Amino acid sequence: MGRILLGSIAILTVALFVVWFVAPAFVDRGHNVILNRPPYKASDAARALHQRLLIADLHADTLLWNRDILQRSDYGHVDVPRLIEGHVAVQAFTVVTKTPRSLNIEKNAGDTDNITLLAFAQRWPPAAWTDLTERALYQARRLHEASARSNGTLTVLETSDDVVTFLGRRKDGKDIVAGFLGLEGAHALSGDLKNLDRLYDAGFRMIGIAHFFDNEMGGSAHGIEKGGLTEMGKRMIEKIEEKRMFVDLSHASPRVIADVLAMTRRPVIVSHTGVKGACDNARNLSDDELKGIARSDGLVGIGYWQTATCGRDAKAIARSIRYTVDLIGVDHVALGSDFDGTIEAPFDTTGVVLITDALMLEGFDEPQIAQIMGGNVIRTLERFLP
Repeated sequence: MGRILLGSIAILTVALFVVWFVAPAFVDRGHNVILNRPPYKASDAARALHQRLLIADLHADTLLWNRDILQRSDYGHVDVPRLIEGHVAVQAFTVVTKTPRSLNIEKNAGDTDNITLLAFAQRWPPAAWTDLTERALYQARRLHEASARSNGTLTVLETSDDVVTFLGRRKDGKDIVAGFLGLEGAHALSGDLKNLDRLYDAGFRMIGIAHFFDNEMGGSAHGIEKGGLTEMGKRMIEKIEEKRMFVDLSHASPRVIADVLAMTRRPVIVSHTGVKGACDNARNLSDDELKGIARSDGLVGIGYWQTATCGRDAKAIARSIRYTVDLIGVDHVALGSDFDGTIEAPFDTTGVVLITDALMLEGFDEPQIAQIMGGNVIRTLERFLP
């Protein structure tokens, strides 16, 4: 009996070792694919222009994964050393708290959850294994703790004054990066608007309505009902705007998009998307939706993955950007990679120079490229953050 017990303990120990130390990295590598490995070749003109730009990306789900973002990794898409190498100034760190099994862009229920096992395997605090608000707060703490350990290399932006201070430091030639926190889906409020205060206090400044399934606030473009804002959702939008946070319409149902645009008094953001005019599917925005976002003085972050662009390279990204600029103007277009969001990306963040190159080939001039690559995002953060 003693040998059997010792054998069982040994098997359990090995199993826990695999779950805690091997499986998370294996899953991360398998889900956050880099189609083309660095180094990346761009024209000399594009590289020279790239170094003159302030680059910003509206979406990366990096905090979901068990990597130290201050250390360079050879897998996944984003960390601070690679942001610096890619000359990226500002990165939105967007927090995922729940995704359904068999995830797709057409129709998902919210009764299953991929993140529970991942949270356990990555040794998140037990409170975050099942509580969606705690999952968001834990990921926010990870960003703030990384900032505290970075000796000033990584700054978290929460106010317009933070933006001004960061830009002043970066102008001095320092290799530094700023991040700000966004949230993939208001299900992280756990159905309680009081949790919005907790999330704001944790540093979140951009909040999506729904991710891949409908929730208490409104419908997802990929949900079952795909409804509009609920009464609680409307109250949430009012509170978000009172706090000078940004509404993120990524993944929102068409009815939610219409409802938000009808009541908003501030710019709305779509942090990561494609556009139907360049790539027609249920994930992407219609021309009318793009025009409504522009009327709010908002931003559309063009994604890098195939469902967003109908392509697998920087040229496809630039084509979607060209369509969007031609429709709503250059002031409203930005980058929204969806890095580390379980996508196959054509490059990691060191390869963003390839977009600069592709935009030049699309015929954009330097002031336009400067706006698209980050100027629009930084202007919006500086003007509209608290």
